[in-house]
Amino acid sequence: MSRIGRKPIQVPNGVSINLDNTVITVKGPKGTLSREFHVDMKVNVTETEIVIERPSDNKLHRSLHGTTRSIIANMVSGVTEGFSKNLELVGVGYRASKTGDKIVLNVGYSHPVEINPENGIEFDVPTNTKITVRGIDKELVGATAAKIRSVREPEPYKGKGIKYEGERIIRKEGKAGKKK
Repeated sequence: MSRIGRKPIQVPNGVSINLDNTVITVKGPKGTLSREFHVDMKVNVTETEIVIERPSDNKLHRSLHGTTRSIIANMVSGVTEGFSKNLELVGVGYRASKTGDKIVLNVGYSHPVEINPENGIEFDVPTNTKITVRGIDKELVGATAAKIRSVREPEPYKGKGIKYEGERIIRKEGKAGKKK
């Protein structure tokens, strides 16, 4: 049986869970998240915890068990604490600035690149080479950070580009010179 799927999800104070057939809505101090889960998964909600059960041991149910539990656990922690991803800009002249809600990236193109936040996402630029993406939906925060990174992915020769904080770029050796 799934080790992750078996673990109950603790519901902190100030979080309310509403279960409507196959749609679960989690409301907390930072906002509200709603998601539809698979029809076969059974979600039991009490005052202090949520338990996910699967009807059988077939391959589909086993794969959905831990996934459903992880998604609901991320919803609960998102409405209480929120999620964030940090990005770094590496390269001479590479910089980011925040104008209004959107961020403007100067990363070696002939034009600045503007990125608008989706609903529930906010950007923060503590320095001109660091970007923080914040929100309550873990999936959306990760997708937005990946979208920003894809504007100029780090290249393996000099390491220039937009990378996640703490990401290690595997470097390649440059072109070998002629031997005399």
